[in-house]
Order: sequence, then structure tokens, then C-alpha cells
Amino acid sequence: MSAVLDPRADMPRDPLALRRAGLTLLAIVLLWPLLQLAEFRPAALFDAGNLRVMGSFLAGFLPPATSGDFLALLLRATLETLAMATAGVTLAALIAVPLAFAMTGALSVSSIGPGRAVWRGRTVRGAARLLLMTLRAVPEVVWALLLVHALGLGPAAGVFAIAITYGGMLGKVYAEILESSDGRAARALLEAGSGRVAALCYGLIPQAAQELASYTVYRWECAVRASVVMGFVGAGGLGQLMDQSMKMLNGGEASTILLTFLLLVLLADALSAGLRKLLS
Repeated sequence: MSAVLDPRADMPRDPLALRRAGLTLLAIVLLWPLLQLAEFRPAALFDAGNLRVMGSFLAGFLPPATSGDFLALLLRATLETLAMATAGVTLAALIAVPLAFAMTGALSVSSIGPGRAVWRGRTVRGAARLLLMTLRAVPEVVWALLLVHALGLGPAAGVFAIAITYGGMLGKVYAEILESSDGRAARALLEAGSGRVAALCYGLIPQAAQELASYTVYRWECAVRASVVMGFVGAGGLGQLMDQSMKMLNGGEASTILLTFLLLVLLADALSAGLRKLLS
């Protein structure tokens, strides 16, 4: 009588299975007290009383508001939000580009051979890294709250708040993208006597253009959302209009504003895809 062969007997065993299981268990053990500290209780969402309250709240969002006067206010607030986000990201890029340029080690002249001022380059890169860390350490909504008191109500506070915080974020990621690119072309240009700006423009940017453009558009999308949040502290735009609608318990207006948020995100996604295709 022939023995029945198990088809799994000859399958190779994963030598890292035990390690992965141990790391997963360790992650769960470490995550559980953090969830408890954050009072994470998803079961509360399915409580009968809470479901009834959420249902009545969401029912007030229908139908969306479509009156002419409100749509005119919505259009003005949308344009104000887009202007705030675009101006803020533009200023942030003006801050980020020179700092990322200074922080990129692949553009260091001392990296192509022994130099007498290696410490100078390291000091400049360290100072740029510290400045970028300082800029992005404070959330943009905190800057907006401070700047509203200095500049008064309006989008100007939001523009400067986005420029400060996003300047730090963009500079850090720009430098990391440039560092992760193939630096052989830039190094060859530096060894041939080219300047650092030319090495950046012709050695690094052609390889990293898609990633740089995609991340910039993503940050613009984040700036649109951030400008909405900053509107709640008086920076204008869709956030301020949303705050007024919620305080007046007007769910129809709030749902129309939320639909506008969705359209803006779709616009940013389409813009990112178009830029990547253009730069490919």
C-alpha cells in the first residue's frame, strides 16, 4: 500500500518566519499601551446611543446647500484657500531650495578629493539641517494662531504659516531626494571643474525631477487642507466659512464645503499625474 505523500512536505520553509512572528508580537506588545494611553476604543462607535447621534448629525448634511448667495461665498472662499496654499508653498519652495542645496552632500566639492576646508562644508550642512528642523518643528496652525494676532484676521497669516513650516518640510525631503539620486553625473561635473549649481541642474535634477515635482504637488495638496484648518483660527478661506456653517448648525452648507474639499483633492491628484507625465 503506497503512502500518501503530503504535497507540503517538500515546500521550503521560510527561515525568517520565526523572526517576523517575534517582531510582530513585539510590535503588538508595544502598541497596546499606546492605544490605551490614546483612549482608542473603536467599540464606542457602534454604541446604540452614539449611532443615533451620528445618524441625526449626518442627516442634517442633506441636501447640500445650492443657493446663489452661498455659492458666491463658497467660490470666493475657495479662491482664497487656493491663493493661500499656492502663495504659501511658493514661499516655502523659495526657503527650501537654497537650504536643500546647502544640505546636499552629493554637491560638496570636498567630496571629490582632499580639501582644506572639509569642516566648512560640514558646518554649513549641519546649520542648514538645524534650520530646517527648526522651521518644521512648529505646526502651521500654531504659526497661524500667532500670526493672526500680529497681522490680524485674513489669509496673510495663513500664507506665512504655510511658508515657514512647509519650507522646513520641503527642504528636508528635497535634500533626501537629491541624495538618493545617482550622484555619478554630478560628481563627474564637479571633477571636471563645473560649479555646484551646474552640477545640481545637469547632474541631479534631471534624475529627480519627477519625484521633486510629485512631492511639491503633494505638499500643495497638504497646504490646501492646512489652509482649511487654519481658517478655524481666523486665517480666512474655506475653513472660516466651514466654521461659520458649523456654528450655525447648517449641515447643508457644510456638506457643500466638504464636496468642494473633495474636488480640490481631485484637482491636486490630476495636476500631480500631469506633471509626472510631462517630466517623464
